[in-house]
Amino acid sequence: MHLLRGAVRNYAWGSRTALADFAGRPSPSAHPEAELWLGANPGDPARLETADGEVSLLDVIRADPAGELGPEVVARFGESLPFLAKVLAADEPLSLQAHPSAEQAAEGFNREERQGIALNARNRNYRDRSHKPELIVALGPFEALAGFRPVARTVELMRALAVSDLDPYINLLAGQSDAAGLRAVFTTWITLPQPDLDVLVPAVLDGAVNYIRSGATEFAPEAKTVLELGERYPGDAGVLAAMLLNRISLVEGEGIYLPAGNLHAYLHGMGFEVMANSDNVLRGGLTPKHVDVPELLRVLDFTPTDGRPIHPRPADDGVEEVFDTPAPEFAVTILRIDDDRVGSVVEVPQGHAGPQILLGTHGRVQVHSAGGELTLKKGAAAWIAAGEGPVRLVAEEPSTVFRATVGI
Repeated sequence: MHLLRGAVRNYAWGSRTALADFAGRPSPSAHPEAELWLGANPGDPARLETADGEVSLLDVIRADPAGELGPEVVARFGESLPFLAKVLAADEPLSLQAHPSAEQAAEGFNREERQGIALNARNRNYRDRSHKPELIVALGPFEALAGFRPVARTVELMRALAVSDLDPYINLLAGQSDAAGLRAVFTTWITLPQPDLDVLVPAVLDGAVNYIRSGATEFAPEAKTVLELGERYPGDAGVLAAMLLNRISLVEGEGIYLPAGNLHAYLHGMGFEVMANSDNVLRGGLTPKHVDVPELLRVLDFTPTDGRPIHPRPADDGVEEVFDTPAPEFAVTILRIDDDRVGSVVEVPQGHAGPQILLGTHGRVQVHSAGGELTLKKGAAAWIAAGEGPVRLVAEEPSTVFRATVGI
């Protein structure tokens, strides 16, 4: 067991204060900090703090995969950590994107290999053969777009904006209120010639302004989001697509699970994100990066969803809260130690013999295992190798710890 120093990723949409404040580093940072990677992804592995200095978690796992991951995980997923945990801090909206299924990823990767597209090429869609289901859990107020909204509700929104240029699309959806109607409208918008977008997008923005000025509140979050996206990405089809998606506001501890084909964009806030260890992203707008419209349309799932956040279920021990998701690569739980348990030994459920990553988000906790002991404070993370359990926590004050493990 060792403290784990995450790799900071600097992207323009990140925050100069959120991750720095979270980790207790000087704030503001010199550059926007968007993600803290806590894993063994070859693109930016985290580092273990050992008595001999820092070492790459990726190198440690490669040197002893069975010892670090456990025989069961190696047998199922091979000799690499199957999930990647991140702390994400968004000050600006991320790109509109979706991830492929396992079958789509394998086919797409093999196709691009045959075409001779370099893995680091700008127009490369598939950088590995894996799918990328993911769960994000809010660490505070968190705003997102995720999944296609039920059509009847979208029709109400578009009518409320009172934009005559939207009438053909309203009529289409009203007459075909299912996934096929959503596919038709989205496909039309994302393939519109730029001159047409330069007319339709400003008209929608004017409708959003008028709606907000009217004092109406029912669709105020959606209207404000359209305006924000339109200001940052003028003439972008993603501004229109945002009207089709669920606008979701999370509070701390609520989550969103994103299966294959779910079109989404994180807007603002800080969250703990855990995903299959893949880098496959199909973008649909709100970005200067590569957008492959035919490939995106191939992977998107247009089935409407209700957009409700998911909540963890309390475990029998009264400490752990479990997010039930179908992804075999990862599982996420929250360990909450209240006043009554401060100073007492809290046993962490073992679940299985795979590795664990713990992240402190509140308070201060002593972590004990067969691999030693360490102190976990807010913003600190720990790597616990397979077989180093059982894990016991002793909190010095009311504390919260997030835990990522393999899902099997």
